[in-house]
Amino acid sequence: MSEEQTESTSKESLIVTSKVKAYIKSKGFMTSGDAIEGINEEIYRLIDKALERTSANKRTTVRSTDF
Repeated sequence: MSEEQTESTSKESLIVTSKVKAYIKSKGFMTSGDAIEGINEEIYRLIDKALERTSANKRTTVRSTDF
């Protein structure tokens, strides 16, 4: 397993799986087994980018505009 794969499997989930699945189902779609993990990884990427922007602007408070 690569370092990236190990890192991704050890990350804590930042989403409520049941809520995500319910939303997807309400739109008439089904959720694959790996979809939740992919969504969680995307959330981590979004937050990391927001943190970089916050730091670049010499702030310690993340704002909605950082996303």
